[in-house]
Amino acid sequence: MQIISRATWGAKPWNGSPATISLSQRTEFFVHYDGGTPVTRTGYAIMRAIEAEHLDQGWAGVGYNFVVDQAGNIYEGRGWTVQGAHCPNHNVTGIGVQIAIGGDQEPSAKALAACRALYEEACKKTGRTLAKRGHKDGFATACPGTKLYAWVKAGMPAEDYKPAPDPGGSTGSGSSVARYQVTVNSLLYGYGATGSHVTKVGEALVKRGFGTHYTSGPGPTWTDVDTENYADFQKSLGYSGKAADGVPGEDSLTKLLGSLPGGGVPPFPGSSYFGPGQNNAHITQLGTQLVNKGFGTHYSSGPGPKWSDADRQNVANFQRSRPELRGDPDGIPGPQTWRLLFS
Repeated sequence: MQIISRATWGAKPWNGSPATISLSQRTEFFVHYDGGTPVTRTGYAIMRAIEAEHLDQGWAGVGYNFVVDQAGNIYEGRGWTVQGAHCPNHNVTGIGVQIAIGGDQEPSAKALAACRALYEEACKKTGRTLAKRGHKDGFATACPGTKLYAWVKAGMPAEDYKPAPDPGGSTGSGSSVARYQVTVNSLLYGYGATGSHVTKVGEALVKRGFGTHYTSGPGPTWTDVDTENYADFQKSLGYSGKAADGVPGEDSLTKLLGSLPGGGVPPFPGSSYFGPGQNNAHITQLGTQLVNKGFGTHYSSGPGPKWSDADRQNVANFQRSRPELRGDPDGIPGPQTWRLLFS
């Protein structure tokens, strides 16, 4: 598989310094399209047009990790280890790939095969089966359009590639085990996560009678056994399906431990609570903290529970003030923005 580098297609220098991400943090593979208008450009012109649009938005450069054209060419955007700017709240965990079509355009067989090859390479590099996602699975949008979204949900079939299990992994008994990670209150949980907080979860599971899969431990590194025990605990709470996949969420973790580890930072409600049309107490909480930190200059009144462009501008100013965030100030708080703002 060949990837056309930034230098080859003529990328401009980065506008700032986008964050570097470890491959171990990648758990998802997002497919995008270009929107409602058909793409008529070909070759390097596709990348230069995307770059110009994203630079105009104040981003560091092309927001996608890779772009695939109808001829099956793969272009480097952010690449494997640079944080993307393609889906709020999923730019660290997700590798974002745009298939360069728009409107009702049919994706070509070559484009689908190239995207699938890129997915297989991503799984190989990360050492895990990445969850297949359309943009709309992580953010309220029509992207990647009906045709590509149906393709993703069908398992991304292309030429001789067969759909891989999602999210993958199995135990000796054949039951599905989720092998991905989540961040809860600034701490990492899920397959491969390590630390005393992982041991604490295991000990709490044993104390509550959900340690039957342990043959030793629990220990500081999250394994399939931790996932199985946690799934049993989730089912005891009445969860089912993906909600009982054995990977902690804020609600189940609070019920297990009594409070969230991490200290000092209120739980992040999720990016879906912020943005146009949203009205809730989390927006007031966000705005109040922005004012406390000196980033409330765009408020003429409030802050209040209804999302406004003043909220977006104030969040963007805070993001620009932090080296960890300033590469792509989209004005929508994600887990890292939330943690830094409230810490």
